[in-house]
Amino acid sequence: MADRRSRPRTGLTREKILDAAIAFVDEHGPEALSTRRLGAALGVEGMTLYHYVPSKAVLLDGMVERLVLQAADEAGPAQDAPWTEVVRDTANALRAVLHRHPGMLAVIATRPVNSPAALVLFDRTLGRLHSQGVPLDLAMDVLNAAMTFTIGHTLAEIGRTPGTPAAAFESASPSDAGPHLGEALAVGAGLDFERRHHRTLAMIIDGYAALAVC
Repeated sequence: MADRRSRPRTGLTREKILDAAIAFVDEHGPEALSTRRLGAALGVEGMTLYHYVPSKAVLLDGMVERLVLQAADEAGPAQDAPWTEVVRDTANALRAVLHRHPGMLAVIATRPVNSPAALVLFDRTLGRLHSQGVPLDLAMDVLNAAMTFTIGHTLAEIGRTPGTPAAAFESASPSDAGPHLGEALAVGAGLDFERRHHRTLAMIIDGYAALAVC
């Protein structure tokens, strides 16, 4: 007979723990995350969590996985969509997810996609590009370039360090800047992060698309 003590009877699941960890990081920051504090937030002993996530590294990898899978679900381009749309929609969905979970920016920016589920997703997306004639090296490059740019751009856009302004140039006064920057700040030129992301992402994708047909 199986030992009934072998599985905690807490109503927890791996997904619930990962979602709670993401919410915790959004509220308190990644540096505050520990199994003891997360367990307290869930109303259980910290050691209970190790049944589902055996180490903090596994916990962090799972948190990144949850965001990546969520972005993939929200992107949802048609299976036969052109590969350029697949890359664009996935990057835009990732940006939207990160906007909802700004505390996770430092985590996803410093941890590679490393969980089995996230790797399967990347492989599937890579296959969609390759099936449309994109060489594997270019497919790998464009996916990595688009996602890395999106993470870095979003980190610059909404990432927070104590004591710094909320966004680039936000606290600068036009009178403190030179004539060109002062004029740009006065009219808000170049301060639309969403437009900048779309423009730069388009250039990345178009550049790789040109290479793919060479």
